[in-house]
Amino acid sequence: MNLVLGTLFPSKWIAITEFVTKVAGCRRGAWREDEGRSVASEFDTVGLARASLIPEALIQQGILSGAVTLVWKDGDIRDVTVLGERNIERRDPMTRDTLFRVASMSKPITSVAAMMLVEDGLLALDSPIARWLPELADLRVLRNGDGPLDDTVPAQRDLMVEDLLTHRAGFIYGFSASGPIVGAYEDALGNILETLATPDEWLTALGSLPLAFQPGEQFRYSYATDVLGCLVGRVAGMSFRDFLRERLLDPMGMVDTDFYVPAEKLGRLATIYRHDKTIGELAPVPIKAPAAAPALCGGGGGMFSTADDYLRFARMLLNDGELAGQRLLQPETVALMRGNRLSDEQRRVDFLGRPGFWSGQGFGLGLSMITDVQAHAAHGAGSVGAFGWPGAFGTWWQADPQENAILIYLVQNSEPVVPPAQEDGGAAVSPVRAAMQEWQRAIYASFR
Repeated sequence: MNLVLGTLFPSKWIAITEFVTKVAGCRRGAWREDEGRSVASEFDTVGLARASLIPEALIQQGILSGAVTLVWKDGDIRDVTVLGERNIERRDPMTRDTLFRVASMSKPITSVAAMMLVEDGLLALDSPIARWLPELADLRVLRNGDGPLDDTVPAQRDLMVEDLLTHRAGFIYGFSASGPIVGAYEDALGNILETLATPDEWLTALGSLPLAFQPGEQFRYSYATDVLGCLVGRVAGMSFRDFLRERLLDPMGMVDTDFYVPAEKLGRLATIYRHDKTIGELAPVPIKAPAAAPALCGGGGGMFSTADDYLRFARMLLNDGELAGQRLLQPETVALMRGNRLSDEQRRVDFLGRPGFWSGQGFGLGLSMITDVQAHAAHGAGSVGAFGWPGAFGTWWQADPQENAILIYLVQNSEPVVPPAQEDGGAAVSPVRAAMQEWQRAIYASFR
């Protein structure tokens, strides 16, 4: 699906002057961060206006509740656009400091935490994780990934730290696999976003299940990063959350990023909505935010954050591990994270029902990166080396070293993680996902 303004507004094609006038009514602006004042953008302002209209069109059609987008380039925040409402029922407007459940955008943060321990000399990429997580020792592996749970063989080697960072450990998500293993995962682990289990209890339950494939054999999106968070806590000798606060979140000034939403911030939390096609309206999704830090802080998808908080994190990675005099990682470590570690054979496998997803991308240590701009074009925009990782509820970010730019796109939309297949064998692209991809293209076009 190639989403352009003509399809967003099917009744007419909006002329340039019309949509520039229209977007002037949105809450938008540009800021110089070191001075806190507006700056004259070197961008194509018409292009920025066009980009803003892409999510706005979905809001007008009742497909999306609201959005916050941010564009940083060459040291300045060049554009922040705030659209729609964070809670439709209360008529609460979206604001720049709205809190979003960023889901799998948690994974890069957890991965940075693990790499800090590598730099500390407490972990290595080839460290067997059972040294600290004995619950995951002597694992069995399904003979066939979708076969009977009792038809297993021994793991050919121990799970290593790198297996967790690259999703090649043999774990799964319920939506990334098929067969009896899916129900076994759901029964044993439940929903990690709502579980009351402790890390010890959760790891014990996970260790009772067979792996879906041999360690290192293939990329399979999974609970690997949640295991990584548990590993960080065990190695550091403190809770995973405490380690993040002490070593990463507080030094970066990420004051709104956490695994729960305190009472005084709850009014800023955006509600997750699902578009109900049967009635043509948005319906809230009943996922409650924890009111206190959960016992098990899911490093794979449990975090809440804001556009400005996540910008700090992305800037640190773009700047080779340092921001505002605070160095979290050495440049060599960041380069490892930003480099592809998947084999050609592993990249030939579809990702969550999306054929060709890896043809223009690779995956490193907790981050994906563009390897071929033309091959990646069907999935978004960017330069070779641009890196990031999105979230399941429509949140997305990307840092681009060639452009010295960071793009952040935050919405709260619930839809199937694995899209339905089309008759031609390709994957259907939802209007919300297509709009996000078209927004990327419009922003990159404004750089030219």
